[in-house]
Amino acid sequence: MSQTVARAMRLLRELGDGERTLEELAATVDVHKTTALRLLRPMEEERLVQRDSAYRYRLGPQLFALAGLALEQRGIRGVAAPRLRELNAETGQTVHLATYEGGEVVYVDKYDSRHPVRMYSRIGLRAPLHCAAVSKVLLADLPEPQRRRVVAAVEYTPHTPNTITDPRALLAELRVVAEQGWAQDRAEHESFINCLAAPVRDVTGRVVAAISISVPDVVLPYEEVLELLPRLRQAADEVSADCGLAPS
Repeated sequence: MSQTVARAMRLLRELGDGERTLEELAATVDVHKTTALRLLRPMEEERLVQRDSAYRYRLGPQLFALAGLALEQRGIRGVAAPRLRELNAETGQTVHLATYEGGEVVYVDKYDSRHPVRMYSRIGLRAPLHCAAVSKVLLADLPEPQRRRVVAAVEYTPHTPNTITDPRALLAELRVVAEQGWAQDRAEHESFINCLAAPVRDVTGRVVAAISISVPDVVLPYEEVLELLPRLRQAADEVSADCGLAPS
């Protein structure tokens, strides 16, 4: 990748976290403001970024259009959507769909809860590999050698006191997930959120996605979140059937 393209990509990633001034963007890629402006102008012309009169930049409408097209091309998102909507409507809780791509777990769909307390997550955001329930479901299906390589390369950031911070502990957790067919994040990523996830399988039986349900502990205690597991697994099984998996 050329240096110019690499810098432009870094600018877009920076803007994904919110508005930035020209000075802030120049500092991001360690260049003078005039160089940053040369990088931004073509993206502004293509409506990938926008700026206001104070030269504060934000992501532009064309980027959102491209993101929408990319999501439409992820077949599993369209297949799963009706089941996710039903699960969200019935439980009133946040529902996610995630996939494993290029060594990363990415949220590809989200249905917000009816409650004012929300998860810090959004479509397109990466889920941490060592503590998100969706990640555990997806990693647990990897062949053992690949699973070990992925686990060895994880950056074990301790998000809460419950976060798994040891490769051996994560491997042990993944073995449990593979055996029981579901995963949990018991306040491991966010201290006030409990999450359950179940696998979606394609016609071959391979796990192609994970569906999760996330609940703030001020809404339901963990024991009552576990009572939602049968409905979550039902939804995942229904999406799997829609993907062509024969009933077991």
